[in-house]
Amino acid sequence: MAKEATAVYRVTEVIGTSPNSWEEAARNAVKTAAKSLRDLRIAEVTKLDVKVENGKLTQFRTRLSLSFKYSA
Repeated sequence: MAKEATAVYRVTEVIGTSPNSWEEAARNAVKTAAKSLRDLRIAEVTKLDVKVENGKLTQFRTRLSLSFKYSA
């Protein structure tokens, strides 16, 4: 009988920031997380918001749930 392949994944939440866009904020979050998390699989946007100072938008923030595979 063939051994069934199984995997275990972890989900962690990160927030990326950018002065330009939510997309850039998401890219920044994934790029930074990939330096310490191996085998990233999925990045799900869970929340978008902006920082406002003195009535002006100063920062885009993207909250992501990142999943990565545990190594055996």
